[in-house]
Amino acid sequence: MHKVQVEILGLSASPSAGGAYALLLKEMYGIRRLPIIIGQFEAQSIALEMEGIKPPRPLTHDLLKSVIENLGATINEIIINELKENTFYAKIKLEIATLTNEIDSRPSDAIALAVRTGAPLFVSEEVMKIASFVPSSEDDDELNNAIDNKESEGKAPKKSVPETKLAQLQDQLREAIEKEDYERAAKLRDEITKMGGSTN
Repeated sequence: MHKVQVEILGLSASPSAGGAYALLLKEMYGIRRLPIIIGQFEAQSIALEMEGIKPPRPLTHDLLKSVIENLGATINEIIINELKENTFYAKIKLEIATLTNEIDSRPSDAIALAVRTGAPLFVSEEVMKIASFVPSSEDDDELNNAIDNKESEGKAPKKSVPETKLAQLQDQLREAIEKEDYERAAKLRDEITKMGGSTN
């Protein structure tokens, strides 16, 4: 399986997703972005660790990390390896002594463990092809600024006539991501895929 290393680019509330949060991953050696909707508890767990805030009592992910370490195991990597019916699936690769095991996980739980252990994050190329998007070169800074809650003045590049409809959908997809409307972004992504276009 070909895999792509990613890092966390941003985490924000998703108003249209009923209290859920949007986690935005970025390809480390490329420009593709992968948005994933996660629950409030997992978002809080990831955010606390990223901010270096230690709760008075260990959270579930802190407990799981302690159990893994006390058993003498290490987390080698986290892989978001599958997308079925708009649901992402992940695997945690554990090593204990000379044995390597793969454990099924929700991506949010796997990522919460990764930020605690420093384990690298990967996404399968197949999942990236289906669910990621690429901001245009001029919109790249705009997207980063939107995540940082800054205003931007980037403009989308001009498209040729045959690409007009697809380009409009891709522009709308970028706009939905910038406005943190990830539910709409998912629908736009599906529409682009049906047209035979690409979101990446």
